Amino acid sequence: MKMEFDADRLDVKAFAQAGGLLSEATPLAQWSRLTEEAAQAVPEAPPVEVRWRAHSEMRGSAAGPGVPWLHVEAETELPLVCQRCLGPVPTPLSVDRWFRFVADEATAAVEDEEAEEDVLALQADFDLRALVEDELLMDIPLAPRHEVCPQQPRFSAVDEDFEAAGGDKPNPFAALEALRKNKPESGR
Repeated sequence: MKMEFDADRLDVKAFAQAGGLLSEATPLAQWSRLTEEAAQAVPEAPPVEVRWRAHSEMRGSAAGPGVPWLHVEAETELPLVCQRCLGPVPTPLSVDRWFRFVADEATAAVEDEEAEEDVLALQADFDLRALVEDELLMDIPLAPRHEVCPQQPRFSAVDEDFEAAGGDKPNPFAALEALRKNKPESGR
């Protein structure tokens, strides 16, 4: 009998004991936090999908019985805002990471500092999709940009209020200079 697993409420230990495998390809619109990061979609661009795969296994440990491990792979091409031309730039995101599960949050916090893999607390209702989205969000570059922008960036700014006022606002330092000139000299 094959067990069915729910990625939104995953029993990590049972999933690992079964050597479970889950995978999906879903539209970007179903990932609210990734959608918030995306630039406006280009009308002629194909719809963006998030593809992910997770498999789990029990691995023996020197401290006792086996512990659950989870391998997550995910990828998408998120349209982000180019930091040079401010146009959309398709940015590939890719995740390939192992997670080891331990009994509780305190143990996870201590062991995560020294472990090469990420260490998480074991839960009976783990949100695997949220983990996939977290990992993709962390893969977003700080300053996405085109190799060569399709349009030249504008390097000037116009202050519409200044232009509407005729651009001839008095210089505040000129008023100070006039005060200085009109001040009587004090005897030294």
